[in-house]
Amino acid sequence: MATAEPVAARKRRPKGHFAAARAKRPRGGGRQLEAGMRGILITCNMNERKCVGEAYSLLGEYGDLLYGPEQFSDPEERLSGSEREEDEDDVEAALKKEVDQIRTSTEQKLRRFQSVESGANNVVFIRTRGIEPENLVHHILKDMHATKKKKTRVILRMLPISGTCKAFMEDMKKYTETFFEPWFKAPNKGTFQIVYKARNNSHMSREEVIKELAGIVGSLNPENKVDLNNPQYTVVVEIIKNVCCLSVVRDYVLFRKYNLQEVVKSNKEDAQQNPSTVTEEQNLTVVKPETEEEKSSEEVTQENKNEGEIQAESKGNDTLTV
Repeated sequence: MATAEPVAARKRRPKGHFAAARAKRPRGGGRQLEAGMRGILITCNMNERKCVGEAYSLLGEYGDLLYGPEQFSDPEERLSGSEREEDEDDVEAALKKEVDQIRTSTEQKLRRFQSVESGANNVVFIRTRGIEPENLVHHILKDMHATKKKKTRVILRMLPISGTCKAFMEDMKKYTETFFEPWFKAPNKGTFQIVYKARNNSHMSREEVIKELAGIVGSLNPENKVDLNNPQYTVVVEIIKNVCCLSVVRDYVLFRKYNLQEVVKSNKEDAQQNPSTVTEEQNLTVVKPETEEEKSSEEVTQENKNEGEIQAESKGNDTLTV
């Protein structure tokens, strides 16, 4: 009897530990940020669970407006509890049915918006399906900027991610040669800037990334020019662990670096009233990774290392202005 309790305790402990660990993971296999995904990267202030809820609500609202209500063509996805119980007599059939449902839900029946593990604290990634992330996010910010109506509490920035690749220089160069074409390949052209942010990654060089990507934009069309005051396009580079998230966005300065908390603030120097003044003010910090209110306790130390970003960006862009 003396040894029975410790043995039982040892058996129970791993089960409890496993259950707790599994509960922390999002439901669905393989739901973590990886190369090949598109979606929306969202920063928040210490409350990721509430951030996900706000994101679903906001994206659902505007997604329905732009693309119509989400449709569920497979009636089995909404199988009621009583219908499920009918299959309990046939265990093998029920198991097969469940496996089939998991397969179809992950491969064919993905929701329009689906939260995945980002790999960084205070960062949420919402994977999208059948949605143009840049158009949706721009529409949200445009509406909030016009109405000045605050719709979120914990969401800070909302960045569309139009493409992802492995965060290694050779992979990024090869990927962006094609990725940048819709905006910068002749006859298309535009003024641009590059904004860089890295989380949980120490092997990438900010200066090298900015220089290489600026060079690729210049090679697609020599008429593409750097403009740090009021660019037509902002190339957003967000690196998390070994994944590089990329987007090319419009109105980055006007929409306060895509910050939902800032874009709704009334200001005498609003871009519609005095665009040159706002542009000059915003440009002082436009290439810094985050605003002060977005800094979590774990990111403050890292961001202190990023003070040289403006110089690095200017240096990297020399290849386009020679």
